[in-house]
Amino acid sequence: MTQPIPSCQVTPTSCRSHVEDSMTPHRLARELAARYPSDGRPIVFVCIGTDRSTGDSLGPLTGSLLEKRKLPHFFQYGTLKEPVHALNLEEVIERIRFLHHDAFIVGIDACLGHFKNIGYLEVGDGPVRPGAGVHKELPATGDIHIIGIVNAGGFMEHAMLQNTRLYLVNEMATMIADAIHYSNILYRKDVMTGSHKNIQQSQ
Repeated sequence: MTQPIPSCQVTPTSCRSHVEDSMTPHRLARELAARYPSDGRPIVFVCIGTDRSTGDSLGPLTGSLLEKRKLPHFFQYGTLKEPVHALNLEEVIERIRFLHHDAFIVGIDACLGHFKNIGYLEVGDGPVRPGAGVHKELPATGDIHIIGIVNAGGFMEHAMLQNTRLYLVNEMATMIADAIHYSNILYRKDVMTGSHKNIQQSQ
């Protein structure tokens, strides 16, 4: 018996959509584009995580996919080759502030959650809080965030991240990269037409 695709979850400040829903990249792209600044500020994606842990590789895997797409107007930090993680996050944020004045930052990270929410991707207002799931204190990162719930939390968090299926992480990273790619198309169109706010109004 085929299981139904989990429904989209929308609040005033966020939108969640499941990795098994083929509309997820398009849905999240519109959420992203509606939040991008219209004043020409540089848009920077900080893909947080490490390839030494399967669950925590969502960020750098997404960054590697974005790096290959070379999207105009967007800047990106954190890849499988050069990850942004606990040891260098503050340094990377300082570099971004130096290189990209008044940057609009999108933080991307994996997280743990309730079992029923595994597989959901979320775009929302406010920063990601890397390390929170494994009880580390790291700088909150981003004006907005993209997170992927890769496994269940609440107990043995490090083990849960280590034992997360690579298939799920890869599918989620691909969907995030697709969503950012589609949002780039919307952003460029809006820059040309000056209709940035129309995205939000048409939802």
